[in-house]
Amino acid sequence: MSAITMEVPALANHLAADSHKMAMPRSAPESAAKVDTVAVGSIEPPLLAGAEPVACNAAAVAAAAEARVEKLNALIRAILPPVIGFALLIGIWYLATLKASGLPGPIQTWKAAMVLFADPFYSNGPNDQGIGWNVLSSLKRVAIGFGFAALVGIPLGFMLGRFKFMNDMVNPLISLLRPVSPLAWLPIGLLVFQKADPAATWTIFICSIWPMIINTAVGVQRVPQDYLNVARVLALSEWKIVTKILFPAVLPYMLTGIRLSIGTAWLVIVAAEMLTGGVGIGFWVWDEWNNLKVEHIIIAIFVIGIVGLLLEQFLIMIAKRFSYENT
Repeated sequence: MSAITMEVPALANHLAADSHKMAMPRSAPESAAKVDTVAVGSIEPPLLAGAEPVACNAAAVAAAAEARVEKLNALIRAILPPVIGFALLIGIWYLATLKASGLPGPIQTWKAAMVLFADPFYSNGPNDQGIGWNVLSSLKRVAIGFGFAALVGIPLGFMLGRFKFMNDMVNPLISLLRPVSPLAWLPIGLLVFQKADPAATWTIFICSIWPMIINTAVGVQRVPQDYLNVARVLALSEWKIVTKILFPAVLPYMLTGIRLSIGTAWLVIVAAEMLTGGVGIGFWVWDEWNNLKVEHIIIAIFVIGIVGLLLEQFLIMIAKRFSYENT
């Protein structure tokens, strides 16, 4: 009995010691380690989440830099060849002036151009006007003749492409008259109109009409037959067929004919004005030749080329604006 009595207090003391250890707080190193673990665990996700936007921004900056480099390379590829071509032209021109004493060089022509374009719109009478007025007079004649040619040639091209009998009837006449030089029509214009301006406009009309007729007729003939079959099934009127089916399909061909016509018209007006006289860039060139101002003739050559280039680019812009392929 006494042995049992002695073991019971010892067991109680052992259990109390264990419970006291369990109730005691952790030591400082263990608590610090726990705090560090919790802190690291709570900090790591924001760091990783912030790294992804940084990588995306770096990729976007690299892509933008690459796009800028590509645009710069494209610009250089577009500009460099024409610059080299003009440099070669000026170099050949300069070398030619070393052999031909009467031909003005680039520097002499540039100085004459500075004086000429200092007042391009002066007027000292009908036969002494600046180069600006002469260019505008030529453009007016081209616009009138070209406008009449478009009013006649485009509808005629639609009819020739639409009706085979009419095409067979008119096509031999076009093949006969189209190769005739436009200047060969100038005396006919002088005989009929008895004035120089209408004769020059007539010459522009006759040389501009052929490309518009031919290109418009070819465009109408190349319209898919399925389109016309659908129009026949729907019982569309001829006006609806022309405006809703033929015109959108023929527009690229028609605009090509217009571009060819305006180039031919601007080419012919210079020669026509040399023969008819009056105010115009062609007459101005001939008058400067009579005054032995060769540098002015060279300037006029560049002016004629630049105006022709601007006209062509203007028509290209209109073609892109009204192209049905972009809608």
